[in-house]
Amino acid sequence: MTDPRDPAALRADARRVAALALEEDGPRDITSDSTIAPGQRGVAAIEARSAMVVAGQPYADAVLEAVGLPPVAWQVEPGARLASPRVIGEIRGSLAMILRAERPLLNLLQRASGIATATASWVDRVAGTGCRILHTRKTTPGLRTFEVAAVLAGGGALHRLDLATAVMVKDNHWAALRAEGRTLAAALDAARAAGVTDLQVEVESLEQLREACDAGATRLLIDNQSPATVAEWVRAARTERPDIQLEATGGITLDTVRAYAEAGVDVVSTGALTHSVAGADLGLEVRSEV
Repeated sequence: MTDPRDPAALRADARRVAALALEEDGPRDITSDSTIAPGQRGVAAIEARSAMVVAGQPYADAVLEAVGLPPVAWQVEPGARLASPRVIGEIRGSLAMILRAERPLLNLLQRASGIATATASWVDRVAGTGCRILHTRKTTPGLRTFEVAAVLAGGGALHRLDLATAVMVKDNHWAALRAEGRTLAAALDAARAAGVTDLQVEVESLEQLREACDAGATRLLIDNQSPATVAEWVRAARTERPDIQLEATGGITLDTVRAYAEAGVDVVSTGALTHSVAGADLGLEVRSEV
């Protein structure tokens, strides 16, 4: 899985996504072919039309690259927090190609900035607690690197990106172990023998919590519990294993996240950062260059 923190890998993913986005609009823009003179040039201002956190710039630049235009002259960095509307970048070049790129470019910027803005709201709610906000794998198929990069731009932190690098034992895995009479300890031992060091276990009872601590889990995911229960389980886990990481997940909202952070967990994970955010309000003001 592509690491969104790696600039070269992120650029490669941006080119892949840009190609797909442009392909959806077909092989030609017959409207521009009919209305724009050959060689006509244009200037376009990318406008952030409300307060937001800006993200997605590498993907916007990749769209322009794919249609033969130079990158945006950006006026803000990824993760910039805007308190009011403003121009965030300018595009110059073939007017026909600017219009060809307009919708794919804006779709990507709006989606990424919406995710970054939502993430920043969660991060702000837990400020001062030491708790970090993580994404989940509830991402749009084919766009995980893009969406996780937007979470990072909003101040969130990295969770596991795929199934190949970290163990995460969840309820169905617990059931599979029980059905075969196997122990959690044996499963985690097998993963360690294969070279895996990140051993995460979801727990839904104090009994599971203690078993996971004894089995050598490196992180416990406390799923769908109240803040009071989470605080109780955090104390129990720290008694068993002072070094273990603790994560709260499941049913947490922007209104309740601070209570979970104050319960003592290291991280809170939520699919809300990527599965149901609204796009940010961005637009492109295009004019013919004189």
